[in-house]
Amino acid sequence: MIIETVNTISFSMNYCRFGRGENALVILPGLSVQRVLGAAEAIAEAYSPLAEHFTVYVFERRNDLPAAYSVCDMARDTAEVLEALHIESAALFGASQGGMIALKISIEHPARVSKLILGSACARVTDALDKTVEGWLQLAERRDALGLYMAFGCAVYPQNVFEQSKTLLMQAAENVTDKDLQRFTILAQGLKGFDVLGDLNRIACPVLVLSSKDDKVMGSDAFYELNSNLHKCEHHVYDGYGHAAYDLAPDYKARMLSFLLNDKKYRKRETNSEHPASKR
Repeated sequence: MIIETVNTISFSMNYCRFGRGENALVILPGLSVQRVLGAAEAIAEAYSPLAEHFTVYVFERRNDLPAAYSVCDMARDTAEVLEALHIESAALFGASQGGMIALKISIEHPARVSKLILGSACARVTDALDKTVEGWLQLAERRDALGLYMAFGCAVYPQNVFEQSKTLLMQAAENVTDKDLQRFTILAQGLKGFDVLGDLNRIACPVLVLSSKDDKVMGSDAFYELNSNLHKCEHHVYDGYGHAAYDLAPDYKARMLSFLLNDKKYRKRETNSEHPASKR
């Protein structure tokens, strides 16, 4: 696993790279309180099954954020980095805000996207997302790192996982700097006004949508809007894993790999799976 920086004419962006596959898989993570590449080794381990088949790139957002930085700006910069790295075509996996970025890239730069996987994503800012992000922004602006991490964890994880994670969240909050909070605020504010619902019919590549019934961040409308407006779309709905199903569901990476390799193993199963703790 290698962490590198790519420089364009106007900005730089950090990324990690692992795997030796001939084809590229680009992972666009969601919004986070601190930079995701601080956990690069854990990310490489989590996606190791895909690294056997792909060269995997995990992109941060750009360094030195401007004061206003929308999701569309993030997509533009990510596409520029793909060009700088000579990645002519790649499979994209975007989680949460990363899924929104991936949608915009797929719309504006279709030749660069061979397949698209959307995890806990949305085509426009839902009422649930708007309310959740506004609460996070208020905590970040008050420099309440502990409160932000607790609110973030409560929204992203199912209740049982959140309770088990409180100690780790508190420890992480102790290392948050004012610069981290400023960066988080800019990235969170960048969600406002995002809406590509009317452009989804421009996405021509195959798409896999992975959503959760109990996603408290996006709400239930997000999945149905994506599924109803995307062509060549496959989907699977989890229950009991919350917004962070991309981290928690044990078969998540296998479903991604099955879709990317055109393996029919998971396509014959029902489109809904539950966490064991959610069964009655």
